Amino acid sequence: MLKSMLNYAPDLDRVFHALADPGRRSMVERLSRGPASVSELGRPLDMSLAAVLQHVQLLEASGLIRTAKLGRTRTCTINPVALRSAESWITERRTLIERRLDRLGDYLADTADKPLSYPEEKQ
Repeated sequence: MLKSMLNYAPDLDRVFHALADPGRRSMVERLSRGPASVSELGRPLDMSLAAVLQHVQLLEASGLIRTAKLGRTRTCTINPVALRSAESWITERRTLIERRLDRLGDYLADTADKPLSYPEEKQ
């Protein structure tokens, strides 16, 4: 299991790093509704166009988005494959935790009706 996690850890590191910034998450959210230009992505954010472009470049380097330049306009689209890899990693962790909680729940249910036995006190 650890080996499989390490196989895609570098890509996940880049994806999670990219998603760590609220501005970049906002851009990804916007792109989930469809393609947008860099200036459209930056419009709701309080930052310069140069800063928006740096964020876009980081998102592209992480694999979360793709860009294409037509004339003077750079259009961005979301890359669902990168999102799925992060989602798969999170789902695996959640599944492990839920299994443990289910086992704990089963144990507690099995022992709930049994009276507690205390060792006799020494006097």
